Amino acid sequence: MAEGEKTLNELELSMKWQQSVDCGPGVLQYLLEHVPKIYCLGAEPQPQEEELAVSRLLQSLECYLFGEDPCTGLEKLQQSSVSSQLCGRVFKEGETTYSCRDCAIDPTCVLCMDCFQNSVHKGHRYKMHASSGGGFCDCGDVEAWKTGPCCTKHDSGATAAMETDGECVLEAGLQQRAQKLFQVLLRYTVDLLVWEENYELPPELQPSVKEDAYYCVLYNDEHHSYDHVIYTLQRSVQCDHQEAQTHTTLIDKEGRRAVKRGTRQSCQEAKTLIQSNSEHISLQPLRVEILHSAVMAHQSFAIRLGNWFQQVIGYSVGFRQVFCQVALEPSSVPDQPSLISRLMLHDARLYKGARKIVHELIVCSLLMETEYKRLFAIEFTKHYKQLQKDFISDDHERSISVTALSVQIFTVPTLARQLIEEGNVIKVIVDTLMEMLSEHLDSNNRFHFQGYNSDKFFRIQVIFHDLRYILISKPTVWTNELRTQFLEGFRTFLGMLSCMQGMEEVKRQFGQHIEVEPEWEAGFSIQIQLRHILSMFQDWCAADEEVLLLAFKECHSALMHCNNQPFHSEAADSYMCKHILHNRHYKVSQEPVSIHLPISRLLAGLYVHLCRTGADKRLFEYVDKESCDFGYFAEHPLRCVVLAAQVSAEMWRRNGLSLVSQVYYYQDVKCRDEMFDKDVIMLQIAASKMDPNHFLMLILQRFELFEVFNGSCSSKDQEILKQWNRLTEEMLHLLIIITGERYVPGISHVTKEDVTMREVIHLLCIEPMAHSSLVKGLPENAEDAQKKRRNQEGSDKALPPPVPPPFTAAFSNITRLLSCDILIHVLRRVLQRAVEDRVTQWTEAMIQRALHLIGQGLLEEKIQLEANSEGEVAFDFSLKARGVGSEHGKSLFQSLSKLMALAALEAQKDMIKWTLQMFETVKCLREKSSPIFSMSVDHTKPEENIHDKEKAERKRKAEAAKLHRQKIMAQMSAMQKNFIETHKMLYENTPETGGQGETSTSAESCAMELGESRVAVGPQRGVTVVEREVLTCILCQEEQEVQACAPAMVLTACVQRSAVLTQCQGKALPNTETFDPLFMHPDLAVGTHTGSCGHVMHATCWQKYFEAVQNTTRNRLHADLIIDLENGEYMCPLCKSLCNTVVPLIPLEPLSLNYESAELVGQLLTLPRWIQIILARVSGLQSIAQGTESSNEADSQLYGEGQADFRSILSFGVQAPTKYSDSIAEMLVVCATTVHRVGLKVAPNELDPRVPIMSWNTCAFTIQAIENMLQDEEKTLFGSLQYRQHAGLKAVVQFSAAQRLKCSQAVIQKHFIGMLAALLPMKDVEGTPSILEVDCFHLLVGLVLAIPALYQEETVDLQPSAISSAYNHLHLLQVVTMVHVLQILLSCQDTPDVMGGEEAEQDKAAAELYRTVSQYTEGLKADVPGWFLSDRVRRGAASFLRCAALFFNCLTGVPPPEELSSTAAVSTDGQLEALCSYLALPSNLFQLFQEHKETVSPLLQRWCENPVVFRALKGEIPVITYPRKQNRLIDLPEDYSVLLNQACHFQCPKSSDDDRKHPTLCLFCGAMLCSQSRCCQEQMDGEDVGACTAHAATCGAGVGMFLRIRECEIVLMASKTRGSTYPAPYLDDYGETDPQLGRGNPLHLSPERYRKLHQLWQQHCILGEIARSLEVVSVVFAFEWQAL
Repeated sequence: MAEGEKTLNELELSMKWQQSVDCGPGVLQYLLEHVPKIYCLGAEPQPQEEELAVSRLLQSLECYLFGEDPCTGLEKLQQSSVSSQLCGRVFKEGETTYSCRDCAIDPTCVLCMDCFQNSVHKGHRYKMHASSGGGFCDCGDVEAWKTGPCCTKHDSGATAAMETDGECVLEAGLQQRAQKLFQVLLRYTVDLLVWEENYELPPELQPSVKEDAYYCVLYNDEHHSYDHVIYTLQRSVQCDHQEAQTHTTLIDKEGRRAVKRGTRQSCQEAKTLIQSNSEHISLQPLRVEILHSAVMAHQSFAIRLGNWFQQVIGYSVGFRQVFCQVALEPSSVPDQPSLISRLMLHDARLYKGARKIVHELIVCSLLMETEYKRLFAIEFTKHYKQLQKDFISDDHERSISVTALSVQIFTVPTLARQLIEEGNVIKVIVDTLMEMLSEHLDSNNRFHFQGYNSDKFFRIQVIFHDLRYILISKPTVWTNELRTQFLEGFRTFLGMLSCMQGMEEVKRQFGQHIEVEPEWEAGFSIQIQLRHILSMFQDWCAADEEVLLLAFKECHSALMHCNNQPFHSEAADSYMCKHILHNRHYKVSQEPVSIHLPISRLLAGLYVHLCRTGADKRLFEYVDKESCDFGYFAEHPLRCVVLAAQVSAEMWRRNGLSLVSQVYYYQDVKCRDEMFDKDVIMLQIAASKMDPNHFLMLILQRFELFEVFNGSCSSKDQEILKQWNRLTEEMLHLLIIITGERYVPGISHVTKEDVTMREVIHLLCIEPMAHSSLVKGLPENAEDAQKKRRNQEGSDKALPPPVPPPFTAAFSNITRLLSCDILIHVLRRVLQRAVEDRVTQWTEAMIQRALHLIGQGLLEEKIQLEANSEGEVAFDFSLKARGVGSEHGKSLFQSLSKLMALAALEAQKDMIKWTLQMFETVKCLREKSSPIFSMSVDHTKPEENIHDKEKAERKRKAEAAKLHRQKIMAQMSAMQKNFIETHKMLYENTPETGGQGETSTSAESCAMELGESRVAVGPQRGVTVVEREVLTCILCQEEQEVQACAPAMVLTACVQRSAVLTQCQGKALPNTETFDPLFMHPDLAVGTHTGSCGHVMHATCWQKYFEAVQNTTRNRLHADLIIDLENGEYMCPLCKSLCNTVVPLIPLEPLSLNYESAELVGQLLTLPRWIQIILARVSGLQSIAQGTESSNEADSQLYGEGQADFRSILSFGVQAPTKYSDSIAEMLVVCATTVHRVGLKVAPNELDPRVPIMSWNTCAFTIQAIENMLQDEEKTLFGSLQYRQHAGLKAVVQFSAAQRLKCSQAVIQKHFIGMLAALLPMKDVEGTPSILEVDCFHLLVGLVLAIPALYQEETVDLQPSAISSAYNHLHLLQVVTMVHVLQILLSCQDTPDVMGGEEAEQDKAAAELYRTVSQYTEGLKADVPGWFLSDRVRRGAASFLRCAALFFNCLTGVPPPEELSSTAAVSTDGQLEALCSYLALPSNLFQLFQEHKETVSPLLQRWCENPVVFRALKGEIPVITYPRKQNRLIDLPEDYSVLLNQACHFQCPKSSDDDRKHPTLCLFCGAMLCSQSRCCQEQMDGEDVGACTAHAATCGAGVGMFLRIRECEIVLMASKTRGSTYPAPYLDDYGETDPQLGRGNPLHLSPERYRKLHQLWQQHCILGEIARSLEVVSVVFAFEWQAL
């Protein structure tokens, strides 16, 4: 009833507003009354505020809007309205976007995940990228896509839009009400958001009574860190750390937060404290404001209205259009802009949360309607300059600035052209740039950036992006208005370039080195920003011939007005080779020169486009021919090239590194296309227009080599000679480029595809390269790599110049350079210096480049001769080369022939030979005769004969070398066969260990026994293969035999907790301080693994090394990230594996067994008698411990007729224990202590009684892990392990066996009694688990290694003899195996799907045992067929038997049967039989129960009657089934975009905001986590850790492997403080990974890579991989892995 009354009141109120002429005052009065009653009532926001605001305020507004109940009105509206064709999804930061390389108009056109998945572009060449936030999906925008503009979801909207023609579809009344309401509410929102009075409200909202309630509001800035703000709040407003952290998080997210509520005076005090405390940390105080509670309330509701507007305009296209009209309509107040303009102009003063709401509102309204988008773009352009000024003075990122919306406006082709035509947007942008940069202009009106503000300058550079956006799509149709406005913008752009032309000039420093390095980065930052813009301007100009000619005219005019680095000398004549050059001199080494010449380079680019389009024929209609002095145009580019050459010649060393860096970037791939390459083009233009001799004389003058080659300058100064040589090399290289670099459309007849292909070929000629490397430009080592490749192929090393494409007509005169007199003169001089062997005046590089130029000249002549008859060829390079200077024997050709004899030019011999052959080829072409039959080549026959002889000699030597290799290989093969025959017996008798370094005994007596008895357990145990181990210490390189009495030798080892075998991921672990690890649960939740890299050291050598590592590592930066010194970690000295302990090497005891005695003992020591004797011994030990008499007769008589006393156990054979050296004993303690400390995560304590248990447990778990790995990789049980694994396993088993000697025997006895209690009935033993709660293999290992302690006497140290041990092992194995079989039967709760055939004997035995067990317990399923049970037991027990075989093999050294090490296919049953044979068990395990029925029956009853078994069978507690499941990394999708889709829809479980998240996938269990986010942090060991760190602690025992989906990289974690990145297993079509999705190519899962990750986990190598990666990468700034 109350709800109905409330609705009625709201409807009545809305009707009242409808009846009034103007609803505005009524609505505002309503807000005035209710908003302060809902918002800001207390010090902390209340959860019900949002609900109250919606129910009390917005409901009334919606009632007025619809004129009826909002639900009814909305339903009607949705029935009549159509969906939008535009998606418009606003991207959050980090969200994945997709762009189609085939269909997108430009790279800024992107799709959201959902639209992409439902579009045609999914099958195209797409790219993936992470959004920086703020943009929106372009699905449905026909201007953004060539094909497929709409996905299937928005296709219907596009059709409907065409039918309605985009008209408003609201009925008249609804439209009128919407317009009135939107006007009131939007004006209210704008007024409140831009309101700057903190204590008062606008008059229409002023309350009648003003309370003394104020808020102290703290605003976000980019100057203070999280910790600074938390510290300040704790000191200022007396809040705890958690509260301060909450405040700080919300301030960073929303932009502001009220941190105190109170009177004005108390808030003022808090403000003063906050500002003073923050000033202590940072020079700039935090921004704090005091707001009246009413102001705060209305501003909060205004933000809420922003969300409401988004919701309402999403209901209908009509609502959206009405909102756009209201937002853009001119203000009724004079000189006040529209509402949306007011918001834009106030954007920089809004806090972050308000900005986000405003931007999202603009995107979902104004940018979704084509016409209103155009009007908004005009408004945006009108205020562009002011918006950019505000952004530059702001401190927030651009992604939350309104200026970031420019990409949504300027990249629309039609809109960009309209803005150019109507708003001259190019001029607006460039004018804005110039105004921002005007403070950096010097007196010459050129930029000078010394002492600039880097943050402000970075913000200014963002404006260049807008210029690039405007030019991104060149027009296909030009109007007169477009031409006029574009050229106006181009002129403005040239004005900016004029300020760069000649800026930051440098002058060579003489005498003293420069004191202060001049600023240079700013100029090159602008140059890098202009790189694409310059190219785009040229493309726009080239799209229209009229525009191109006018642009060239403007550029020419701008260049002529530039006065940078003018001449200071008069023109003079220079003479060389009868040629005269009349020009003005300029010495780059003495006068100023600038590397920045954008106008000269732009002019060169435009001229090439003129030539490419043929418009150069009309050039002089626009430009005065007299003013087109291309020699003058090339002057400054030539100076720049010379500057680079002189820097290379080390002439500018005193000018410091800044100039070296400038020259580097000038020629680097980032800048060269609009710097160095354009300078070369300008020189090519000049070369094509000038007399070739004059051009070369100009080159020589500027390189300051004119006098050197004119013979009028000489020097004995070695430094000067070295500089001349280097300059000569650079000059020759420049001539090679000018004449040979033709892969530019317009300079020669090539296309852009030809240019790209040529670049790729150049790159691949160096070496095989990844696809991503091909885009990085041609490296400098191309020539050396090419020579090396040709040398390996056996080819000659000559690298002749390639045949270039022909020049276009405009550039064809460049070839005249190759045959001009000056070049012939220069080349003659260079070669003559080498012929005369004037060592200081020539270099090999100089000769090499001269030969290349000669080759170019000969190729050009050859091409022209082949293309034309002789009478038409004026190119006469070969004639001049033979003729000039020939009268003195110094012609170019003659000098070249003499160079053959110069030993110093051995590397150039092939090139010289090729050049001489080319001379003959060209000569023959001129004479129209074949080179072979020509009579005019007599004088070259000696050279040709020499060449043929050398070639034949090389071939002969190669054949001889081949025969020699074949002979040696034949000899080696024969020797190998002979060795095998000679040592045939050795090969037959040696067990196959897969190259594990084991040696075989050669005793003939052993060979027979080995062949007959390969049994490791019981009285038939085979002979131990004893080997003499002589090992070399990797530190001191000395050899030593492993002996018990010798100094210890140790293996490096790493002990770590492991969840690799867990059957219940994420299981909560017990308190390790009090936890008793005597029994391992079958779920293997967390084990302790000990691995080794297999490298051996003396114990003393290791101790010294470890001390040295500790001393040196402490001083390394972030050393704690690599190795944990406190926990004894170090890197293996040889392989750099991570280690934290050493395992002492203990020799295998050669146990000899007397088989006759063993057989006699066996007749007495049956299983029941053995149990009786063991129980008697245990009872006696308990009595001694308690000080009472033994009373275990009743129990012992259950297992035999005779009576067993306390010392009966000693009657079957004892012996003295092995004595170990003190060194080995010490290392046993070191290793055991580490295993105990790491396994239980406790402080080291060698006296802890749990130390021996942990040693046994690590032995068992390590064996289980290795067996699991072998099974996973489908390898044989024996012979497949690597040497390091095999050596480590043997060492761990022997260490665990010897560990009891260093512990109290009473403690070992107590542990044995505890373990035995799980098998046999024992008194006075509490807390014994049921058989379903015990891992049988861990139990077996513990019992076998602890039972020798029963033989200990008070006065003498004893241990069992070989026979006693054999029977102990046999009976323990039998009992534990029976327990394991029972475990399998009790866990066998499923039933077979198919019926079996006739049951075999073991099937019947299985059924009989199952019936017996059913009698002792309730809950077992009835009528389970025997074949099914026996099959489950065979499969379920296989892992236990395999582990037992590995254990006893390492413990006894008895070699296994061949079936267990053979690589040939052996059936599963065959392997099981071999295992049982090796372990002295019947192949039918049920026989154990039948043979010992009387003994086992009471045990079965005892095992089954445990309450835990009953609860497990009822399903109350989980039961582990056998065989255990093999853990694998989760299955990943083949297509990476599927993962990105999951990440896109990922919702943080602890946060509802839309801030950027880092979805991270655990590869162990598949959990999706929110990483690197404070919302999901957890407490761990008293400190906050990230979600991944907390998850790894439970899922992987501290080890984690995560896939960061949006970053496309694997994160490996090993502790709270250590981790590293690793390549993701996803590759693109080129076989490369793509970290951070930098290239964005489609990615697909690589099974091989994923398999390697799986092995990394299974083989416990994650910790070592992290350490290795951190060791390789120099860590300067430590990453906080615990926050991940």
